[in-house]
Amino acid sequence: MRSFKEWTKVVAASAALLVAAPLWGGFVPELGAISVAEAATAGRVTVVGNTRVEPETIAAYIKGTPGRPLSPAQVDESIKALFATGMFSDVQISQSGGRVTVKVVENPVIARVAFEGNDVQSDEMLKGAIELQPRSVLTQGKVESDTQRILELYRRTGRYDATVEPKQVDLGKGRVDLIFQINEGPRTEVSQITFVGNKAYSDYRLSSIISTKESGLFGWIKTSDTYTPEKLSADQEALRRFYYNHGYADFRVVSATADFDRQQNSFFLTFTVDEGERYKYGDVKVETTLPDLNADDLRALTLTRSGDTYSAAEVDKSLEAITTAVAAKGYAFVQVRPRGDRDYANRTIAVTYFVDEGARAYIERINIIGNDRTRDYVIRREFDIGEGDAYNQVLIEKAERRLKNLGYFQNVRIWSEQGSSVDKVIVNVQVDDKPTGEVSIGAGYSTSNGILAELSLTEKNFLGRGQYVRASVSKGITTDGKSGDSSYELSFTEPYLFDRRLEGGFDVYRRNYSDGDDGVHPYDETNTGGKIRFGVPLNDDTSLGLFYEGYQQEISDVQSAYSSFVTPGDRFISIVGASLTYNTVDDYAFPRNGIYAQIKQEFAGVGGDATFLRTTGRAEYYKELVEDWDLIGHLGAKGGAMFGMDGDLDYIDQFQVGGSIIRGFEANGIGPRDTSGYALGGRYFFAASAETIFPVPFVPQEYGFWGSLFADAGTLWSSDKTTASADNDLALRASVGAGLVWQSPFGLLRADFAYPVMKEDTDRTQVFRFSGGTKF
Repeated sequence: MRSFKEWTKVVAASAALLVAAPLWGGFVPELGAISVAEAATAGRVTVVGNTRVEPETIAAYIKGTPGRPLSPAQVDESIKALFATGMFSDVQISQSGGRVTVKVVENPVIARVAFEGNDVQSDEMLKGAIELQPRSVLTQGKVESDTQRILELYRRTGRYDATVEPKQVDLGKGRVDLIFQINEGPRTEVSQITFVGNKAYSDYRLSSIISTKESGLFGWIKTSDTYTPEKLSADQEALRRFYYNHGYADFRVVSATADFDRQQNSFFLTFTVDEGERYKYGDVKVETTLPDLNADDLRALTLTRSGDTYSAAEVDKSLEAITTAVAAKGYAFVQVRPRGDRDYANRTIAVTYFVDEGARAYIERINIIGNDRTRDYVIRREFDIGEGDAYNQVLIEKAERRLKNLGYFQNVRIWSEQGSSVDKVIVNVQVDDKPTGEVSIGAGYSTSNGILAELSLTEKNFLGRGQYVRASVSKGITTDGKSGDSSYELSFTEPYLFDRRLEGGFDVYRRNYSDGDDGVHPYDETNTGGKIRFGVPLNDDTSLGLFYEGYQQEISDVQSAYSSFVTPGDRFISIVGASLTYNTVDDYAFPRNGIYAQIKQEFAGVGGDATFLRTTGRAEYYKELVEDWDLIGHLGAKGGAMFGMDGDLDYIDQFQVGGSIIRGFEANGIGPRDTSGYALGGRYFFAASAETIFPVPFVPQEYGFWGSLFADAGTLWSSDKTTASADNDLALRASVGAGLVWQSPFGLLRADFAYPVMKEDTDRTQVFRFSGGTKF
């Protein structure tokens, strides 16, 4: 039997348990070093080793049930939960005499993140690539992850030999400095690119299609000879697009491999392809189930013509044209589907465009993903449809092509998924911003104008708004060593003025042209002014331009030979004008196929001190003559006419023609002259050129050398100056020659040797002409 004293202890213990029971939603942590004995249960948790994290917080992660011992699984789960917080580098849990003891080692807090040994990549660029930042908790997993991020940043810039070693400097009291010791290593080059399985096109031709190039002689200054997985994928897509657009509808890239030779620190790329057969279009038809639609009218909108070489790009554009035309007639849910029927024996593809109403589906939402810099509205405005509109896959694909052509993104991907109901679609747009700013240092030389140096700053996506801004300054030195031409310019372009597909912009400038003893520019001229311009796209290839330009013109230091028809002084020129441009060239820098044509009309006389009407035109046609050898044909034509509205034209306003238009002649080398032989200019001119451009034989493609054979012809006539000689009449000039073009790392350089075969006695000839420029 218990004594009265023993019963008193039992009652006291029971009361203590009843008081503690409401706290048992979990474990009760021990505070400080005080411990209270419990009977063989995990009812109390003791936390040891913590300095920043509260013991109650740690105890909350223990997975056991109050009143019961922790099982081995619960101990393991609790340890994992505490490690997952990222706050601890070590966790140990033990049980003894009914007590749970949690021993932790806290991860340190980062006081400073620093980089050492980096030169190619700035500290700001590296800080933006990593996750760990000052005042964050350092974990080994995050350190390893950030190390890989830094290595990936270097690999994207072609430095696969880079190494990164993270170091920690203990500052005491749980604080450390994190230092990434970097060895950037040499740039990793692409030593060799091999094509396997190609028969229709040579390795040389296919190398010109892909963006990755072999290092070669000038690899030290190029950036195209670096490997990244993204570039390899883009090169595969470029090959597919090239073959699909040249009739090879069955083409496929079997494999594309990049083998890294660590000893040479270089890559060897191999593209294995299956070209398949080349097809032409068979019958081209349009079939429709919609009333009030004429299939023949729709067929006239297509670019695909029976007998022509098959092109996937032409099929895509035809789909867009039909879809847009039918939607404009009120069929919002139109669906245009192409079907290609192959005739393997005759190697033709019959294309039928099926036009149907399609399923009634609406765009519930357009999600923009990944644009860290570019504003959402810049991406959304490239869609011809928006949220709430009828869903149309053709217009979605058109928007994807537009986004890729902007040049703002490294990658663009659009996909659709089911919305909140069966008739609603969510469109996801994922982009990857890329740098769009450029600092350029330019240098050029021509035999007439001497040396010209230029510094420019360009931003193609200003503040992520899709605006174009460019500021430049240039300075020249003439061939005789004197101070030459100079200019200061600022340009701004808004591609979507008033939230419409209307381009607007302005230019302000100050341009100085210096007197030259060779008579090319026989006076000093300074023009200070600006231009306001607008561009209206009429379709994908044609645009209308409208502009106003006004500038103050200052003339001084006129050579004595020209003093009779050039008057020193100031005058204001005020011009309004319009232009119509058609452009289908495939590459602005070095075109191989396409047409560029423009006609421009200018009227000076809306105020100002000059009154004239000036019309100019230009047309260029490029065609690959022998695709496999990259043999390019080029036909060009230029012309102009102008009239004085209040009498004769000033000498300064008339056209001047020379070696830049008809090779084989000096600048201002042809046209009317006075009795002393000085060029007077003329009211009319025209010129034409025929040229073939080809790779220089036996020279590796990566060196970028091209040969040229050409013939030029043209004339300039009808000067308004009374001192003009009989040369005022129309007289044809012509020349033939050869040229050498170099796509150098310093820009496009060209040397031409031309021999005039038709000329006048007063003309000034020039057999050799060199010109070029650079951006690096």
